[in-house]
Amino acid sequence: MFIYKLKAFGWHLVASLLIAAVSLGVVFFVWYPQPLYQATGVIKIFLIMLGIDIILGPLLTFIVYKPKKKTLKFDLTVIVLLQLAAFAYGFYHVYDGRPAWIAYNVDRFDLVKNNEIDTRKLTEALPKYQKVSQSGARYVAAVIPTDDSNISNEILFDEVSYGIAPSQRPELYQPLDTLDALLITKSKPIDELYDYNDKVDVDKVLLAYPEADGYLPLKANAVDMTVLINKKDKENVREIVDLRPW
Repeated sequence: MFIYKLKAFGWHLVASLLIAAVSLGVVFFVWYPQPLYQATGVIKIFLIMLGIDIILGPLLTFIVYKPKKKTLKFDLTVIVLLQLAAFAYGFYHVYDGRPAWIAYNVDRFDLVKNNEIDTRKLTEALPKYQKVSQSGARYVAAVIPTDDSNISNEILFDEVSYGIAPSQRPELYQPLDTLDALLITKSKPIDELYDYNDKVDVDKVLLAYPEADGYLPLKANAVDMTVLINKKDKENVREIVDLRPW
């Protein structure tokens, strides 16, 4: 009897691990690539969810499995359905909270998650900014209009009263390259990174990106990151790296 239980547990565990491996690949290589999974703090939550889901399903199978049990098929079906429902619920929330935009905002970048987007005026956004990419966050610039005081006052009021930042409003989005000159002006000297990080960590990053000669902060909800800048290159944004910007 124990051998049969163990085999059923093993098969269920293998199937669960395969699903977990696929989901890990999607989450950490597509939706939350390094270092964005650290910036959002999703890694701990997702791994706990997977761990519970992987262990609980096979464990319940081990408990109820009896080869000659009349309700065995029904019991196993219920276990699988419950496991899939729990996984789907957790996976959806990870999907819904994925990084959607890396939006330049005044003097820094903001990491905007999918569930943080202000959709009230979504139809006023440029068509390419009305939908979130399924393959990772994209760079944009959040540009506050300066020719209409009513709009700028409304944006300021929403930010102060409701915490809705300009970077969360797609109707303000413009291509990032429209602010190339401002990015260069606002970028901080690369040597300042040594003030906030271990020298070894900074040296390692700069060795990998020797063309970087400035940086901008990336504000995130869990851990703030650094966006390296090359002031001489038309494509100014180089890479998001795991260094503290302030």
